[in-house]
Amino acid sequence: MKPTILTSLLLAAGLACASSALAGTTLVQDVRVFDGKTAHEHRSVLVRDGVIADGDYRGKVPAGARVVDGTGRTLLPGLIDAHVHTYRHFELPLVFGVTTEVDMMAPVTIMQDFSKAMAEGRNHDRADLFSAGTLVTAPGGHGTEFPIRIPTLEKGADVQAFVDERIAEGSYFIKIVMEDGFGDHHFNSLDPATVKAVIDAAHKRGKLAVVHISTLANARAALEAGADGLAHLFLGAKMTPEEADGLAQLAMSKGAFIVPTFSVLESMAGVKPRDILDDPAVAGLLDREERAFLETGYGQVARPAALNAPKMVTAALRKAGVPVLAGTDAGNPGTQYGASLHHELAALVEAGLSPREALVSATSAPAKAFRLGKRGEIATGYKADLVLVEGNPLQDIGATRRIVEVWKDGESMAAQRDRQREHVAQEAAGKRALALPADGRISLLKDGRLASPFGTGWLPSSDKFAGGVSSVNLDARAAQEGGAAIAVDAQVKPGFMFPWAGAAFMPGAQPMQGADLSNARVIRFRVRGDGRKYMLAMASTGMTIPRSVPFEAGAEWKEVAIPFSAFDGLDPAAVTMIGFNAGPQPGDYRFEIADVRLVDR
Repeated sequence: MKPTILTSLLLAAGLACASSALAGTTLVQDVRVFDGKTAHEHRSVLVRDGVIADGDYRGKVPAGARVVDGTGRTLLPGLIDAHVHTYRHFELPLVFGVTTEVDMMAPVTIMQDFSKAMAEGRNHDRADLFSAGTLVTAPGGHGTEFPIRIPTLEKGADVQAFVDERIAEGSYFIKIVMEDGFGDHHFNSLDPATVKAVIDAAHKRGKLAVVHISTLANARAALEAGADGLAHLFLGAKMTPEEADGLAQLAMSKGAFIVPTFSVLESMAGVKPRDILDDPAVAGLLDREERAFLETGYGQVARPAALNAPKMVTAALRKAGVPVLAGTDAGNPGTQYGASLHHELAALVEAGLSPREALVSATSAPAKAFRLGKRGEIATGYKADLVLVEGNPLQDIGATRRIVEVWKDGESMAAQRDRQREHVAQEAAGKRALALPADGRISLLKDGRLASPFGTGWLPSSDKFAGGVSSVNLDARAAQEGGAAIAVDAQVKPGFMFPWAGAAFMPGAQPMQGADLSNARVIRFRVRGDGRKYMLAMASTGMTIPRSVPFEAGAEWKEVAIPFSAFDGLDPAAVTMIGFNAGPQPGDYRFEIADVRLVDR
């Protein structure tokens, strides 16, 4: 199967950056080298014009070369994250030594921008990106729940034509979805016959076919259909050794690779990546929004036992010799670009890989599995994407976080890392809490209209902005105790994964802009209504899924007090929204709130 012209251009981009624009020479002396497969002590590596001129240099220092002392340090190939979703924070991966990302779904315009920059040899200040672009999913399937509209594969449609359209857009490989949903949230899924047809269509054009799964049954079905790899493993508290070994043997017999994505699985299981959250080497390079996104995952209750299945399968894959690739699913809550890969390496070691095998999973293994050209190894003629760390990550995988310097296309990223560090320091220095009203009241009535003492104020809120169809009407009147009473009439309708409608208070100068409410510790309000349960929701900067606490709205007025601490992961110094919501069950709702106050007790 012959690669397409675009594929050839992207592979050429692996060396295209070795242009006269980067005509520098660097010699890293007397360093431990992990070459992508194994370690070598006391080597020197010569970089010239964006490529590795000699992976085991033994000559004199070239004239004009910059010399970097490698004593007590380890030089790694630039790290490769084998599962991301790239749509923002393009600068972060390089800060953490991730020089290449394999993207499993991104807006087509972003994919095309990266591909063009790489082909032209001018993607020096961002990680290189090899993207699936638009994934292949069923109408109403996983991937359609986001605000961005994507084409879907109708049953009985021309599969080859659909795949060809993705390739014409620039997809480097084809991503396929087998996902039935979870809990009360159902997705339509491609059936096994259609999945096989898509895989065959991708292979006919020389493209890899990678499948998203979330169950053992779908994992086996995807491999039986000929998938080149699985984009995930799956959660499960119980799994037999026979099931784990059986899946590993099937993957081995099919020549497939697996990307476990522990980072996002832990997010779903409510397990926080404390190793990187508590490490100043990582936290010191994340601003408030970036750190909050990493800290607030999908699961609000820790279920560590749910990780038993992926850990068992990963150990079985290692035993069977199946390529295991390090991927984080960055772009999802509970992950962060670049930073999460260091946690993923630690999670793979915990699951049974040796530190050396974990390093392989983030360097040479993904480069080989995804056909990424001359990257992922420290060898003569390879792309000069490099990471220098203190210590020995072959003994302590946590040493990958102790980054000394990063090179992309032979160019040092020290200035980029310094800019990020300065940005974080300036943000911390500028922190200032809002002065709250003496009585703390934020629900006011002014000229007969709903008002607030600061911020954007009160707004109707529903799932419409995310593509839902719920609606709400707010009506304000004078409250007996002062301020405003807000009547909320909500119609919650199916059409979004988590439908809602209600009233939202935005404390920032712009909607969803963070405000420092750390002078308060509790939100108090009075409520009455139709006897149904409602949710008080709060969110802070970087939190894509608000945290919610239930309350009841009975026939008589009652006061409710809920501490900020009840909202897991909330940063009181960067609150973006306080919401009083009906849902997610469909129906008509009516309730009133009054005397809403932010107080310290």
